[in-house]
Amino acid sequence: MTNTVKKNSLNLVSFAVGSYACNCSILYSNVTREAIIIDPGNDQDFIFKKIKELNIDVKKLLHTHAHFDHIGRSSEISVATGATMHLHKGDQFLYDMLPQQGLFFGQKVGTPKPLDAHLLDGETFSFSDPEINTFLTTLHTPGHTPGSCCFYSDYFETPQLFAGDTLFQQSIGRTDLPGGDGKLIIKSIKERLLVLPDETQVIAGHGPSTKIYQEKRHNPFLH
Repeated sequence: MTNTVKKNSLNLVSFAVGSYACNCSILYSNVTREAIIIDPGNDQDFIFKKIKELNIDVKKLLHTHAHFDHIGRSSEISVATGATMHLHKGDQFLYDMLPQQGLFFGQKVGTPKPLDAHLLDGETFSFSDPEINTFLTTLHTPGHTPGSCCFYSDYFETPQLFAGDTLFQQSIGRTDLPGGDGKLIIKSIKERLLVLPDETQVIAGHGPSTKIYQEKRHNPFLH
């Protein structure tokens, strides 16, 4: 999946990265070159290549949850760029188990460095670029994991939702891994995501993007 959106000096580019093709998104300013990366995945070399290609200064690494395919190499990226690492406290236990996750799935992951901050529901993000106001809001959406979060932006002409592994095209995130809750993920989707504007573009954690109105109508898990 690739996705590119722009408004004023704010740019968004999304692409698949890593062994499980996690959808990573980068938001950055054309003016200040400040950037936020959502779900850097587990291929740091690819991310470093993107950072160089875009000529950006990464300030924050935001994570929808702490499964290795979304956060497996974030520590290396944080150390190399100076970017701070952000994750909801509900997923701290999964983050602490990152080496064990790697062993279980046969994947190489980095040694987890201490997180810089725990994400809060309703927390917002912005850059110093005067053309850009607050452009991103955190939505705590537990179910796939206890600390699963989505990030919502109504800054662009078409609102953007970075849904992680909570909502997919005609599917939802799995809940059979540690901390998963099938009833809770449905509640999160219906109460936090389906209330967003129908035209909202949903960038899922894996696979193709979708729209909120399409999931309202066609997602078999939500009926």
